[in-house]
Amino acid sequence: MTGDDIAFLQYTGGTTGVAKGAILTHRNMIANVMQAKGMYAPVLHEGREFVVTALPLYHVFALTVNCLLFIEMGGQNLLITNPRDIPGFVKELQKYPFTAITGVNTLFNALLNNEDFHELDFRGLRLAVGGGMAVQRAVAEQWKKTTGCLLLEGYGLTECSPLVAAYPHDLVEYNGSIGLPVPSTEVRIVDEEGNPVEDDGKGELQVRGPQVMQGYWQRAEATKEVINQEGWLSTGDIVEFDDEGFLHIVDRKKDMILVSGFNVYPNEIEDVVALNDKVLEVAAIGEANEASGEIVKIFIVKKDNSLTKEEVIEHCRQHLTGYKIPKRVEFREDLPKTNVGKILRRVLREENDAKLMKTSEKTV
Repeated sequence: MTGDDIAFLQYTGGTTGVAKGAILTHRNMIANVMQAKGMYAPVLHEGREFVVTALPLYHVFALTVNCLLFIEMGGQNLLITNPRDIPGFVKELQKYPFTAITGVNTLFNALLNNEDFHELDFRGLRLAVGGGMAVQRAVAEQWKKTTGCLLLEGYGLTECSPLVAAYPHDLVEYNGSIGLPVPSTEVRIVDEEGNPVEDDGKGELQVRGPQVMQGYWQRAEATKEVINQEGWLSTGDIVEFDDEGFLHIVDRKKDMILVSGFNVYPNEIEDVVALNDKVLEVAAIGEANEASGEIVKIFIVKKDNSLTKEEVIEHCRQHLTGYKIPKRVEFREDLPKTNVGKILRRVLREENDAKLMKTSEKTV
């Protein structure tokens, strides 16, 4: 056996399209575990860590960080088999002096909205990492206030085993970024033609490093679409650098909304709406519109039933430029999610398109 032998056929989440099997070798996996260790080990102690795993271990983030990294660190692992049962989840946390926890934004948000969670002993908590989707400012700030531990955002994708970038362990406050590239990782930003853009420009993130997959299993053409001859992997995420060199995710390329020729990114809309204390969860999509091409529509799960559509729009007016303000607001009991809790905008778009088509047929 060599480092080039296949360790996993790790399937992508399929949140924006058909799931594909990423070929991850033993070298890919070992490299990424060492890269993760380089980012997080300074706050961890060999043989003394207790990590809470609320993501299934077949998810690549949990596989690499929770399982392989903490095995490497000689730590213990608490697997939460049903993290959607928040009361039951919190009861388990009451039993153990955990030192680390990973999850997605929706999970951290749900924990923060449980009264018993606030009564837990967080004195031993040294590492909290959010991945899989953008960590919202409102959630990150409330997490720090409640636990005293900064919620570090990590960025990765199945095709990169998965870690690409992460908050430095010594960052003091949430800065809205996905951090810095992990060791031995090259990143660059390119335009629609694949040409590198200036440091202050937005574009698609490309990655090159020892953690990048060998390709998609039995999908040669799909592989060529994302990995060029120089080994650069196109991620499909729109990013930009800030003045300090931190990477900021603007949004998924496929989720971008085009309003009268202007790019609108759902993450920005969702982050603003989530600042309203009456909002539990939110998702933004583009809805077809004859006048502007698309308009912004948001779906909200209420935390406070007194919340109105007018109140949401007024809140957005205070924080967003005119063309970014949602024109449609729909309240729901819940939002469609993957099995790890990532909100499925694609499903919302499909459901909304179907609803619009039915409405159109009735008016003909």
